[in-house]
Amino acid sequence: MKKGILLVNLGSPDSPDPKDVKKYLGEFLMDERVIDVPLWARNLLVKGIILNTRPKASAEAYSKIWWEEGSPLIVISERLKAGIQKQVEAPVALAMRYGSMSIKKGLQELVDQGVEEVFIVPLYPQFAMATTETILVLAEEIRKEHFPNLKFSDLKAFYNRPDYIEVLSNSIAKHLEGKPFDHLLFSYHGVPERHIRKRDVTKSHCKIDGSCCATPSKAHEFCYRHQCLEVTRLVAEKLCLEEGTYSTSFQSRLGFDPWLQPYTDRTIEALGKKGLKRMAIVTPAFVSDCLETLEEIAMEGKEIFEEMGGEHFTTVPCLNDDKEWVDLLSKWMNDWLTLETVKA
Repeated sequence: MKKGILLVNLGSPDSPDPKDVKKYLGEFLMDERVIDVPLWARNLLVKGIILNTRPKASAEAYSKIWWEEGSPLIVISERLKAGIQKQVEAPVALAMRYGSMSIKKGLQELVDQGVEEVFIVPLYPQFAMATTETILVLAEEIRKEHFPNLKFSDLKAFYNRPDYIEVLSNSIAKHLEGKPFDHLLFSYHGVPERHIRKRDVTKSHCKIDGSCCATPSKAHEFCYRHQCLEVTRLVAEKLCLEEGTYSTSFQSRLGFDPWLQPYTDRTIEALGKKGLKRMAIVTPAFVSDCLETLEEIAMEGKEIFEEMGGEHFTTVPCLNDDKEWVDLLSKWMNDWLTLETVKA
């Protein structure tokens, strides 16, 4: 069987124009694994409220971070793909879960090159129903409908792989060199607490009570919160960070239901109020810089910190197309191509 690789990231509007942003948000927020409420309620919330109020503000945010080449997330993902293709002797395609660069188009690109077996690579270190799961579910639906002869396998969550932790830690250390900080905040994209409980395979372990994520359980295979906290722990250990000089928070909450806490914006505010003058922030739920890192963190986060009296706010870029990251992903792809098992 001829093999191929499909890299899949989140997606982006085609432009920062409100019409394009509205179309993108509609597809994104109507995903039942993003807003997991009954269809009638999702329609009311998304089509009745959000799409009539949010696109203009979101378009303004996108316009602040848009590059001449296009969406930062798309441009960076394309650079990543190009870097991997140089090291992998198999077709590599790029797709997005939402937007015009669809998974169907990515699979078609591979099929047109004679590919019969596809290694799907969700570009997320941690598993979540709103990221990895929705990619794999949609890919399987598309396979059944359009490409029934394709065979799929996929890269499992790699949040705790020693080689990934080393690359991430090296990147953080490199970008913080010569930039003193008193506190390093690990900010992860938030999800509703119910998402954690829904994917608890034990149906009882995930209580989100401060101890469950530190207690060994098979539930951790699909527990986004545990996997985020584990990245923080492993990187802090690798970088020899002292207790009290780092912490974890969650950003980008939506609606009024309980989301994973503590919230990033409130954490930044609290650090500033305590008199902290120098802080750094890293966003390890993303491998590519995007709206949430470039605008919500680098711009809004900095503004909050400075309003609270902070003086130096350093944002650590995502791995993007860092050479070590490209080399590592390429190694994982080549492992798969040579029939070696890629284990999380």
